[in-house]
Amino acid sequence: MTTATEARSGKGHRDENFPVASHLIHPRHRGPILDFYYFVRAGDDVADNAGLSPERKIALLDGLADALTAEGPDDPEAAPLRRSLAERGLPPRHALELLDAFRMDAHKSRYENWDELAHYCRYSAVPVGRFVLDVHGEDPGRTWPTSDAICTALQVINHLQDCGKDYRNVDRVYLPREILEKHGARIEDLGAERATPALRAVIRELAQRCLDLLEEGRPLPDLIDDTRLAMEIAAIHRLAVLLARGLLIRDPLSEKVHHGKAAFALTALGAAASALARRPFRRRLHPALRGARP
Repeated sequence: MTTATEARSGKGHRDENFPVASHLIHPRHRGPILDFYYFVRAGDDVADNAGLSPERKIALLDGLADALTAEGPDDPEAAPLRRSLAERGLPPRHALELLDAFRMDAHKSRYENWDELAHYCRYSAVPVGRFVLDVHGEDPGRTWPTSDAICTALQVINHLQDCGKDYRNVDRVYLPREILEKHGARIEDLGAERATPALRAVIRELAQRCLDLLEEGRPLPDLIDDTRLAMEIAAIHRLAVLLARGLLIRDPLSEKVHHGKAAFALTALGAAASALARRPFRRRLHPALRGARP
């Protein structure tokens, strides 16, 4: 493979666990967010391609970065985002940080402890939320901390859902060694058809950490000025809480811990409606918003 395009998996924004630029988002913002998503998707597909050596993955990721920053040849995977960033006057920082995460994936397959995993999430997930907030012109000081907590939880939830597949397909384990050892679980347990009691305990501990992060991020919809974005994030947050609760009691090796289409839609719409209903009262709930836009 000589280009990132050749490594594409075919996965798109409608295949993700959570809404990506749904129609709740205003049309003027959906384009840049989707351009960002497909650039990131190209990098992720490179990092996950089992047919590429680590060195080749790094070279392709470097090529994407150089195309985005105009420091190298154009690349069709980077061109739409590069145009969107120029039109909005936004820097490429968040997209480049995600490429750093994919470089980690190219050469790192094990994590020692929670701090190492959180550091990975800082580059693999946090920039997504920050980019979406920047596109909407939201206040970083007010919104980034709670967004970071939610994005970290979303990433770890995804790791837990896919822990067996990641181990079998690409020999990648995001479950920290310290937590595995704490409960007497082994990495090899991830290759079984069902999780052992020890591995279930690991998954429960990490799912609870996700719930704690989601509780930390719960105020975010009320801190956002853009009503449509607030509704989108409320939907994502509610879907994430239900998935994390599911991981407390279900085995991702033998059960599908995902939302069905009907449950996904009903849960998302209910959460979005609740966020909308709270809009008139958000300044009372959050005094720091008294100077924010209506």
